[in-house]
Amino acid sequence: MLIFIVRVLYFLVCAGALYNFIDQPTLDLPYTTAIVLFLFLLFVTQVFTVIDVVIKQKRIEIISSIYFGLLVGALLNYLMLQAFEPFRDQLASMKITGDEASSALDVMFIIELLSPLILSYISISFLLQTKDDFRFVIPYVEFSRELKGGRPLVLDSSALIDGRIADVSETQIIESQLIVPSFILKEVQDIADSSDKNRRIRGRRGLDVLDKLQKSANSEVTVFRSAGVERKDLSNDQRLVELAVELGGRIVTNDFNLNKVANLQGVAAINLNDVANALKPRFVPGDLLRTKIAKEGESAGQGVGFLDDGTMVVCEQAAVLIGKEIDVIVTSVLQNSAGRMIFGRQSDSNDAS
Repeated sequence: MLIFIVRVLYFLVCAGALYNFIDQPTLDLPYTTAIVLFLFLLFVTQVFTVIDVVIKQKRIEIISSIYFGLLVGALLNYLMLQAFEPFRDQLASMKITGDEASSALDVMFIIELLSPLILSYISISFLLQTKDDFRFVIPYVEFSRELKGGRPLVLDSSALIDGRIADVSETQIIESQLIVPSFILKEVQDIADSSDKNRRIRGRRGLDVLDKLQKSANSEVTVFRSAGVERKDLSNDQRLVELAVELGGRIVTNDFNLNKVANLQGVAAINLNDVANALKPRFVPGDLLRTKIAKEGESAGQGVGFLDDGTMVVCEQAAVLIGKEIDVIVTSVLQNSAGRMIFGRQSDSNDAS
C-alpha cells in the first residue's frame, strides 16, 4: 500500500512539474502542441514506474554497485578533465591556423564526450563483478534491520522436516540468517502432497516448522530464489552446495550423504545429529546410569533401553528384565552422525535388590 501511495505521488508531482514547465510564457506553444508535449513527457516519466513494477525482485547490492560506479566514474572524469585543462589553455594561447585549432578542439570535445560514458561503464562493471569483495569498503544500506550474524545458514528439506532447527532458533543461539531455497520449499510441498501417509505427515511437519521459524522473533528466515541454481540438470543436493557457495554460507542438514558431498566440495555443513550429540550428557566407561529395559537386543541375552533424550542403551544379560528399571554400568560408547549408543552391564546393586 505504501509503495502504491509513493507511485501516485510521483505521478502527481511529475504532472504538476511538467504543467508548470509548459505553461511558461517564454515557451508560447500552440495549445495542441503543448498538450502533445505534456503527454509525451509525462509518458517518459511513467516509463520508469512501469519498469519498477515489472522488475519484482531487486537486489540492494546491485543498485549500490551501479550508484557507486556512477559516482566513481564521475569523479574520475572530473579529475581527467582537470588534467587536460592546461592543454586546453595552451591550445587557446597558441597562434595556429583556424583549421588546426578546429581539429584540436574537436579532439578535446570527443574526449570530454566519451570519457564520462567509458569511465562510468568501467566503474560499474568492476563493482558488479567484485561486489562481494567490496562489502567491507562499501556499506550497503539496510532499510528495515541489519542482517544478523555473518555467514547465512542454508536449510535443506531434512532439517525442516526434522524440526529441531526451530527449537534451536528459539534458544537465540543462532545469529545468522536462515535461507530456505525455493527448490527445497517445493520439495517439502511435494512430500506434503504425497499419497503415502507417512511422507505426507513428514512434509506437513516441515511446512509447519518453516511457518514457526518465519513467525519467530528470534530468527530471520528468507525463502531465496536464485536463477543460477534452478537448472534442471542438477540434483537438489548439488543445488544446495552451489547456492551455499554463491551466498558464502553453510548448509544445515540431517542427510549424512549431503554432509559428505558438501565437505568434499569445500562447503561447510552442519549436521543436526552432530549438534544434538554434542549437547547430550557425556558418559564414559565406569559411569552409572539408570534405564528401563524396553525390548530384547540383537544378540542373545541383550536388553535394550532408552534414555530420556532417546539414546539407546544396550545392556548385557538383561533380556529377562524387560519392563524393569535397572542400574547399568557403562562399558563403552559408540557415537557417530547417526546417533549415540551406550553399551553396559548390570550393576551389582540390581542383584542386591
